[in-house]
Amino acid sequence: MNIDEVMSKDVATLNREDTVQNAAELMSKYNVGSVPVCNGEKVIGIITDRDIALRAVATGENSANLKVSDIMTSNPVVANTDMDIQDAARIMSERQIRRLPVEDNGKISGIVALGDIAVDPNCSHEAQEALSDISEQNN
Repeated sequence: MNIDEVMSKDVATLNREDTVQNAAELMSKYNVGSVPVCNGEKVIGIITDRDIALRAVATGENSANLKVSDIMTSNPVVANTDMDIQDAARIMSERQIRRLPVEDNGKISGIVALGDIAVDPNCSHEAQEALSDISEQNN
């Protein structure tokens, strides 16, 4: 099964000049933990709720003045729409990430999370293994 069959297709994005406060508001509005950062439709970064907590709030930065580009992860790993979900789960496990932006011909087309992969009975084991690997590394 390919990623495009399980990914979220309606994805909110930010640009590098948006504020961290704007990123947090977008995450709250859409109830998501990460937002891809794009230059046009090309993914150039990703910002997570953890980035905001550790790189902005915990350091006392003013999120209304801080730019997304100051705390985002640049050049994130991205998947292609035709990638097999087992490969995506393996990448997430190896890279210790829970979410993977998805591109089609170099343009953002969705995002896949471990939870999206876990719904496929053929890949629930890979998703569980990836989550276990991520959790172990963060302890």
